[in-house]
Parts: sequence; C-alpha cells; structure tokens
Amino acid sequence: MSTELFITTDFQRRWVNELTEAGPFFSSFSERSDQLSKFPKENIEKLVEMGYTTLTLPREFGGAGSTVTDMVLFQETIARFDSATALAIGWHQGVVGELYESRKWTEEQLAQFSEAIQQGALVNRSVTEAQTGSPTRGGRPQTTAVRTENGWVISGEKTFTTMAPALTHILVSVWIEEKQKTGFFLLPSETAGLSIKDTWHMISMRGTESQTLVLDHVQATNEQLVEVNEAPRANNQNGWLLHIPACYMGIAQAARDYAVHFAATYQPNSLNEPIASLFNIQTQIGKMDLELIKARHLLYDIAGIYDDSARRVHLQNELGVAKSIVTNSAIEIVNLAMRIVGAKSLELSNPLQRHYRDVRAGLHNPPMDDMTITKLAQAAISGQQ
Repeated sequence: MSTELFITTDFQRRWVNELTEAGPFFSSFSERSDQLSKFPKENIEKLVEMGYTTLTLPREFGGAGSTVTDMVLFQETIARFDSATALAIGWHQGVVGELYESRKWTEEQLAQFSEAIQQGALVNRSVTEAQTGSPTRGGRPQTTAVRTENGWVISGEKTFTTMAPALTHILVSVWIEEKQKTGFFLLPSETAGLSIKDTWHMISMRGTESQTLVLDHVQATNEQLVEVNEAPRANNQNGWLLHIPACYMGIAQAARDYAVHFAATYQPNSLNEPIASLFNIQTQIGKMDLELIKARHLLYDIAGIYDDSARRVHLQNELGVAKSIVTNSAIEIVNLAMRIVGAKSLELSNPLQRHYRDVRAGLHNPPMDDMTITKLAQAAISGQQ
C-alpha cells in the first residue's frame, strides 16, 4: 500500500522521492518534539532549504504552480515520517495556494509577498478564538481593528496558531466595526505588540506548537488590510484545505506499515512462525488496507476534480466529505494497528501511541463531521423542494 498509484508526473515523482529521502531526518525529531511539545524547527528549515515552501506559488510568481493533487501527495508523504511537521507546513502550503488562486489581493501585494516566500517566509492564518470556536461555525471575531489617523489598531487573542514559533507572517482575522465585516491583516511576526503565549498543552499534535497569538494594540497600515470578507469564508470551496486529510492519511499509512512489519517479524515462542500467519491478524491487516484504499481513492479523486476547472464547478460538499471519510478511516486504521501490536503499542517509546494521539486531532480540524453531515442532509432536502 502506497501512493505509487497516484503519481502521474515527473514533477510528482521527483518531489515524492526527495521527501522520502529526507524522511528519516524528519522522523528523527518526532519523539523529542512530542515529549517536549516543541516545534521541530529543523524540519521546517530543511523544507525551506529544499524549496518546498515555494511550490504552491504560481509559476508567474516564482513558484512551481503545484496543484491541489500535488500538495496532497507531498503532504501525505511528509506525514508518514512526522505528523507535526506535515500539519504545520501544510497550513503554509494551503494558505499560499488559496491566496494566489483566489487573487483577492492586489497584484502588487501578491508580487511583494511572493518575493518574501521565495526568501523563506512562512505564513498561516490565525482565526480561532476561545469565545468563538472554529471560524467555520460562523462566530464573529472578538479581535477588533479600529481605524486611527495613521491606519489601524488591532487588539485581541487568537488560539490554535499552528507553527507559531516559525511563522514570519500571520494573516489575522478581525472584526472591523465601521465596515461591520470580518477582514484579514497581514502582520509580520516581529510587529510591535504581537506576542506568543505558551498555551499549547494538548495530547495531540504536540509538536505543532499551535500557541495563542496575543495582539496588544498592534498598529497596522491600510495596506496591511489585505482582505475584507463579503460572505462567510465557510461558504468558499477551498480545495487547499485537503492538506488536512492528507496529513491524517500519512499517519494512517505509517501506523499500518509499522503494524504489518511487526506482524511479519514478531514470533512468540508459542508459535512456529510470525503472528502474520494467524487468521485473525490477517483479518486486521486486510481491514486496514480496505480502509486505506477507500479513503485514499476518495481523497485523490476529489483533489483531481478540484484541479479540473470544468468539473470543479460541480463540487458541493465533497471537500468536507473527503476530510470526514479520511479522518475517520485514519482513526480506525491506527486502532487496528494497535490491536495487532498489542500492549507494546502503548509504550511511550512506540510510535503507535503517538499516531493514536495525533490522528484524533483530525476530528477537530475544519470542517467538523457534524457540519459536513448537516450540509449533506440540507442539500438532499433542498433537492426535493
């Protein structure tokens, strides 16, 4: 089981090979990063050095013009080796891809920012707040932007700012009272009044350091107000968010591979051959691969539809479905892997216990299962009216 079936271009082959070669380096920091809840900065630095963080820039802006399918393939590959690195850099890749696809910014703003990315800049959106929860549920930001003679003053706190220690730029969502709309400011991380509060005390994805961003009367110029939302962001079709299920797909593959290797090599003295010869173990392995094939084909098929502009217009709730199916399949795959390995999978030195904790974070990445299911129901009902 692998992504070989989905590699269709030389570009994809080259990058899958390069990321796979770098895999042992990525995974060498996994245990330490998880134990200390500290960001694996060495991995991100390596990805920047490799040129990976420029891939989703369009060619006219100095990038490789990666498609969503390319991104999904590469992100899954990284996640097989280190989940925190994959989820963190996936936000940068996805934000950049969506920015340059939507072209909401001026050409000058896009050109300037692309130069920064080519020089190693890292960006993520900071949108979640303690009082509003996930922005996909429609909560209005409590972070405010107030106009002044010289521009704007921004105050508030943002939770779950993934990759906070490594970000050079942050897209911060705010409520603009005078416009009665939500907007985004592009803030360099060294901006005065902007700081990071150490609040990331989770059991899952500990290495992402998704800390709280504090904005204490941060001053910003009119030019830094780069987006004003005319409609809820949740209404947008954003295929670049498929980096999320791609990450959990990679974790599932890593758990499956570990369990299969264990079954093929572990032979207790009560057996004359490894436990892979047992029917019940083969059943568990077969169930893992069944879930992997189902989830991966769905993920790559929907990514391919999004990349095809003629078919993309027909997408309705499929992006949310892909995230839901992949995440839940990944959780089941890790569960099956741990049943195969047994109590050894609970040892803190065993990667399966980390996969088990990390994969559950997918349930709380957007969009959540209940929203996807509700939208499917509403679409079905409206089709009968």
